[in-house]
Amino acid sequence: MENRIKDLREDFDYTQTKIASLIGITQRKYSYIETGAQPLTDEILVKLSQVYDVSIDYILKQTDIKTRYK
Repeated sequence: MENRIKDLREDFDYTQTKIASLIGITQRKYSYIETGAQPLTDEILVKLSQVYDVSIDYILKQTDIKTRYK
């Protein structure tokens, strides 16, 4: 899971600071999430899904289909 959110961030050319700001957390907290030191919360999953316009299932590696559910 952590690799997928890192890959998404890099695909968008975002820094950890940028994505952390977009989802309303500190860069340090985001770094911990990205490395797996801190688990993803439901709230953060939803925000990442919105920022990257991908499904939560995609972020959680349950599917390779990026499309968000309507």
